[in-house]
Amino acid sequence: MTEPVPYQASLGTVLREWGRIGCIGFGGPPAHIALLRKLCVDERGWLDAQEFEDVIAACNLLPGPASTQLAIFCAWRVRGRLGAIVGGLAFIVPGLIVILGLSVLFLSGTPPLWVRGAGAGADAAVAAVALHAGWSLAGPSWKRATEARRVRWVCYLIAGGAAAATIGPWLVLVLLGCGAVELAVRTRWRTSSARAVVLLPSPAKAVAAAAGAGVLLPVAWTAFKVGALSFGGGFVIIPLMQADATGHHWMTSAQFLNGVALGQITPGPVVQTVFTVGYAAAGIGGGLLASLIAFSPSFAFVLGGARHFDALRGNQRAKVFLDGSGPAAIGAILGSAVLLARALSQPWQFAVLAAAAVLLIGLRRGVVLTLLAAAATGVVIALAGGPL
Repeated sequence: MTEPVPYQASLGTVLREWGRIGCIGFGGPPAHIALLRKLCVDERGWLDAQEFEDVIAACNLLPGPASTQLAIFCAWRVRGRLGAIVGGLAFIVPGLIVILGLSVLFLSGTPPLWVRGAGAGADAAVAAVALHAGWSLAGPSWKRATEARRVRWVCYLIAGGAAAATIGPWLVLVLLGCGAVELAVRTRWRTSSARAVVLLPSPAKAVAAAAGAGVLLPVAWTAFKVGALSFGGGFVIIPLMQADATGHHWMTSAQFLNGVALGQITPGPVVQTVFTVGYAAAGIGGGLLASLIAFSPSFAFVLGGARHFDALRGNQRAKVFLDGSGPAAIGAILGSAVLLARALSQPWQFAVLAAAAVLLIGLRRGVVLTLLAAAATGVVIALAGGPL
């Protein structure tokens, strides 16, 4: 795969089209993938269908937000390196602006009653959103697993779920460990796989120790884990962030739920949630720093390796590694639902949680619609004098 010359689109076209997707991309990765496919394959013919599917698979082998990497790659494919930068920023920035304003509103010291009610209502539905995300991924992943791998698949799923619910900051090591175990089982490179698992915690501990020097360093470390060490993206990042956000006392559990809800109802990547964590820790500067660090690895991966994406997808070791880390990531998504549900405090919130689960899983309604309905319920309860 080579960088296209002459370019297939102008920078103005990339800025306009990727910015449009960044503005209307409500619903997370499924919506982003559908919009990018419609633009790049169906309408403009910049990529053929097979290449687009191959790129999706390659992005899923990388840590960090896969749909963001897909958007950056598609921009690279039609306008080269500068196009990748312009397209990636156009995709990310609209949601960043929205979540900046909402963070100021929802995380302020004395928000209005209706704002607190909307936040409490949306918070109640977030655990159902995580459950729905994990459930939707578990079925296809189970079907892809061969009979010989299904016992290990269940073990990886349980390991990821347990880690997400208990040891959030070290979840990344469990994901990497599950991938390494699968690689060891299905190849004869047990020594190198084991060495990878043993050596990884040392730099992690070193960075974590260095982060104790101030507020911005822990924020940067949290964002780096989200952008460069989290296989699976989306809700896999929640336990990674929640342990840091509440452990450092940047946010209460309720405020963190607000942040997750904001990341779901804004357009663009779900990883925007990291901005609210950085904002709670160190204001707008902290939020922008967290976003910069969280999204930088996606640009680096694509700009540095886009020409090798086909080789990555065809690499047997990478696919075997994903067979182990993939189910663990799904388990982490399901485990994050437990964390989010435990943060609820009012009986009516659990009723909203149950209703949201029915809407999402039973009736297959959209995430944004469900969150808005939950927020509206919270506003009504707050204005009626209900407990928040």
